[in-house]
Amino acid sequence: MTSDPQNMQHPTHLTEADSLDPQNWEALRQQGHRMLDDMIDYLSGLRNRPVWQPIPSEIRAGFQAQVPREPGSLEAAHARFMSEIVPYGVGNSHPGFMGWVQGGGSAVGMLAEMLAAGLNANVGGRNQIPIDVERQVVQWVADLLGFSEEASGLFVTGTSMANLIAVWVARVAMLGTTVRKDGIAANGSKLVAYTSAGAHGCIAQAMDLAGLGTSALRVIPMTAAFEMDMALLEEAIAKDRAAGLQPFFIAATAGSVDVGAIDPLVAIADLAVREQLWFHVDGAFGALGMLAPDIAPRLAGIERANSVALDFHKWGQVQYDAGFILMRDGALHQATFSSPVSYLRREVRGLAGGSPWPCDFGPDLSRGFRALKAWFALQVYGTDKLGQVISNTCALAQYLKQKIENNGKLELLAPVALNIVCFRHRGTPDMDDARLDRFNADLAVAIQESGKAAPSTTLVKGRLAIRAAIVNHRTSRAEIDALVDTALALADTMN
Repeated sequence: MTSDPQNMQHPTHLTEADSLDPQNWEALRQQGHRMLDDMIDYLSGLRNRPVWQPIPSEIRAGFQAQVPREPGSLEAAHARFMSEIVPYGVGNSHPGFMGWVQGGGSAVGMLAEMLAAGLNANVGGRNQIPIDVERQVVQWVADLLGFSEEASGLFVTGTSMANLIAVWVARVAMLGTTVRKDGIAANGSKLVAYTSAGAHGCIAQAMDLAGLGTSALRVIPMTAAFEMDMALLEEAIAKDRAAGLQPFFIAATAGSVDVGAIDPLVAIADLAVREQLWFHVDGAFGALGMLAPDIAPRLAGIERANSVALDFHKWGQVQYDAGFILMRDGALHQATFSSPVSYLRREVRGLAGGSPWPCDFGPDLSRGFRALKAWFALQVYGTDKLGQVISNTCALAQYLKQKIENNGKLELLAPVALNIVCFRHRGTPDMDDARLDRFNADLAVAIQESGKAAPSTTLVKGRLAIRAAIVNHRTSRAEIDALVDTALALADTMN
């Protein structure tokens, strides 16, 4: 028998060595256990580590190497991960991290991520149970926020994407589905939207990405409580209508990025009904306050929203990323995104069944199994426990507020509405405003570099504030004490 050169060049029988699977599964199992043990050790020993530390130049330089062409070992990659990556993250898992509104994740979430990665499901569509898991979480969130069974929802990267989806759906609600084909310009309408001066910058970004332009977003000043000023909002809407513009969208904030304020949701809901405007709530972290009996009453009115954006990876303590958008009108939501193309053909039975699919409710066709880690968190911890965590972070914020008010060297710069505390060191009497701002900016960096705590900075009424956002379920009074004690001690060395 003579060999066939063509078949030799294109073998039809692949060996194990031709795939990416290990040739020794038992060795992989042992290495995998070592990797899991290392991460459990990491999480259980967080308090013994610095919150954050600067990255040495030689470590950073090591990540500028050329792409590897030859195989390496899993053991070597893992060793490098432990020595060169784990110590130099941002630190948001640490109980002393208070820099931004970032959740700390959980050991349960880490394990859920491992399971999701092993399954490697593409949850864009088709007939598979991971989609039912996501639908169940959508139902749970709808129930939590007081939405009806007609509601729809979707896991996304984060609230920035969720807010953008809300603008897209509100645009279709105002102009009809023909806007998807003809565009905004063909309609001739000049859409304008409204939000608070305390809103996250992603609201303006959503207007940009939706093709409406940031100049079409009216930024409404805030009251002394850092809430949207309703009188000025109504005035802006009336002015735009008189100018021949078409108001269509109000984005309220539930838990503002700077100080944690909640806009007057009931009043905004009433106004939206009178003016026939889309009422959206950016509840990136605040919306999950509905899990806490002492916080939920402050979110009254959220159940009347047309859409709500939130992040499970903040107060929900779910691993990144796990953003979420909830829509009151599921049919409108679907009409905004569904695209009948041949390769997405739906069937009643088989793998192409199970319509509608998640890709009918957002821009992504390829989607990871984000819902699993949220499902695990709710299954394992329950809403009562998660609500208690939320209440505890707010109680710790009040504790920090009291420590600041009881210390003559520190000054509170904003009301403490939820879990965010903005303060500064008073410096010395000879410091003008500019020097005092610079002093506090330097103090915040010094605290970060100490490894004891990690606050961030923001501007409050034009003054630089040290901002402590208490989100992590691991944070206790000990970390609050460490923040204040470190700030005071470092300030004394800087004066």
